[in-house]
Amino acid sequence: MQAFLDALTRDFPADFASRDAADLATYGGDWTKVYTPAPSLLVRPRSTDEVSRFLKLASTHGIAVVPSGGRTGLAGGAVAKDGEVVLSLERMRAIAAVDPVALTLHVEAGAITEVVHQAAAQHGLLWPIDFASKGSSMVGGNIATNAGGVRVIRYGLTRQWVLGLTVVTMTGEVMELNGALEKNNTGLDLRQLFIGSEGILGVITEATLKLTRLPDRVDVFLFALDSLQAVLRLFEEARRGPFTIMAYEFFTAACSARLEKHRGLRAPFEQVPSHCVLLEVENAKEGALDPWLGALFEKGLVLDGTLAADTSQARSLWTLREGISESLSATGMPHKNDIALPISKLSVFCDELETLLASRYPGWELCLFGHIGDGNLHVNIMKPEALGKAEFLALTHEVDRDMFALVKKHLGSVSAEHGIGLLKREWLGHTRSEFEIGLMRQVKALLDPKGLLNPGKVL
Repeated sequence: MQAFLDALTRDFPADFASRDAADLATYGGDWTKVYTPAPSLLVRPRSTDEVSRFLKLASTHGIAVVPSGGRTGLAGGAVAKDGEVVLSLERMRAIAAVDPVALTLHVEAGAITEVVHQAAAQHGLLWPIDFASKGSSMVGGNIATNAGGVRVIRYGLTRQWVLGLTVVTMTGEVMELNGALEKNNTGLDLRQLFIGSEGILGVITEATLKLTRLPDRVDVFLFALDSLQAVLRLFEEARRGPFTIMAYEFFTAACSARLEKHRGLRAPFEQVPSHCVLLEVENAKEGALDPWLGALFEKGLVLDGTLAADTSQARSLWTLREGISESLSATGMPHKNDIALPISKLSVFCDELETLLASRYPGWELCLFGHIGDGNLHVNIMKPEALGKAEFLALTHEVDRDMFALVKKHLGSVSAEHGIGLLKREWLGHTRSEFEIGLMRQVKALLDPKGLLNPGKVL
């Protein structure tokens, strides 16, 4: 270790590495809050070249490395708990000029998602990867986890919006994958191998992003409903509506109560409904919205509803959805899960989950929200006040076991968008076959034969 530290001092800038206790505590963890950060060192490179030289040095000395971005993940994918070195990309935030003809944007991995949105918007363009943590999350982390978010139903996952990557392997090899090409039919697309790999195969340092035009017109609605079944029936009607759905989000009354307690925000309805739906649509046909809305009430599909009159009201309605995760953590200790089900199985799954909790854990509070239009549920179980943290975590592990058995039964995924990380390794086999996992291990061994890059994650 001393030889490694001596080389760092000799070959890198004076502020490249830190052993400050506050830095280690901050950069060694993510939003999972389950594991205690315990890294041995923090390094913050400023370029792909510095990443390459550092990883080559670490490989030579057998030093384990955990890549780190905005640390907004919820699966422990950026946690350094066993003395690893944290490699933070936060200093690599360069954003090049937008190419308005090719509709592309080249960025470094540390670029903040919201800042990328702002850069694109100046040209009437959009990088459509969007979620509540956009003000903190970094592009490299989005790509490494193949992030989803609120507009997957319209635009798909991150991998659809990445043209090219610069990736550094654990041995320091720099790979330029696909550049800014729309078409490149020359064998295996290695770029896609690294997207969603959670940093176990290589460190993403730069990316060429694909952009699209901002929609001409966007309308945002909030509806009050009396059940999950009603939420799904409304979704069916929205699918046939006179517009294109950009987002279809829901949350339950338990989420609303936590949001009001933490931030004093409340849906603009006389009574708090059991379920709310936030629907965002683009390019509604002229004169078609009023008849469509009228039909919803005539059929008794919704209890109440509101349409944002301007962008300010639209932002306020979105805050009711995007403020939930923060509010749950601020008002208690949530055990979070991010799962996906076929849309046709959502109702029966939620019924079975509620039955499971009521029978085995009476009195436990269940807060459900998510991107129901793409089958992604965020399941949050709040720790009862009288229960200690250690006992709660032990019991929620049992809940996970039973809940993931239901996920498997209904052909779902144990992770919809936050990845496997440390938290869900035990359950990976519920969604992926033994053969698939074996292939993953072979790829990992090929690119990181010493097992030094983000060790213990996923596999």
